[in-house]
Amino acid sequence: MPGPGPHMLYAMGSGMALTTLSDGRFSPHHTLFYTINAFFGPDIGSFSDWLSSVLGFSASSVPDVIHHPVFYILILGLPLCLFYSWLSSFLLHKGLLDSVFGENGHSSTYTWILSTGWWENRAPINPDAVMVVGFLCTCLIGGFVYINRVKSGKSISKQSYQSVKLMVVVATLYSMWCASQIYWASPRRPAVGEEADLGVLVFLVFYFFLPHYLCIKSMQPKDSETKHLPL
Repeated sequence: MPGPGPHMLYAMGSGMALTTLSDGRFSPHHTLFYTINAFFGPDIGSFSDWLSSVLGFSASSVPDVIHHPVFYILILGLPLCLFYSWLSSFLLHKGLLDSVFGENGHSSTYTWILSTGWWENRAPINPDAVMVVGFLCTCLIGGFVYINRVKSGKSISKQSYQSVKLMVVVATLYSMWCASQIYWASPRRPAVGEEADLGVLVFLVFYFFLPHYLCIKSMQPKDSETKHLPL
């Protein structure tokens, strides 16, 4: 396993990439704590051994406790979470960090996402909504199994491409269903119970799937470029 140097460099590099892709929404503030936390990962190895010797514990007691899946949460996870929260608030109030992420849910984007949910008392259970959503989810799972198991003789890239097309089709139909219930039905009806699925899907497209798609495409040379590569 790598030591704290590669861990922190990897985390900082990933954080800077996220900062660039999010146009600053994943701010240097987030990258800083993301990087610091990489040092305190569950595999801190020789550092915990050194800490054991300084504190007078047996050679393996501290590492064994820190590496435990439950004790790690109690010893480092929860305390660091509370400390980071306090430190972030302190630094923000002192003006040492900029807060440009989230806007506490009051941005127009987040307001619209929430508006696609149902807030008028408890959402009624509409049988047609259950049928439509259940059918689309079944098509998603069934289609994925068909592409990757029944027709598994195809190449991995071909299967992945067809799976992505399946996701796009299902997501489009799902969004159309939600939009029809929210904006076209009169009076408005809950599309999927109380959930804001339309807003969440649009958010995922622009802030999750599209950035990752662009990253993947940037790693693949164009066909025109590969044809002219020297032998």
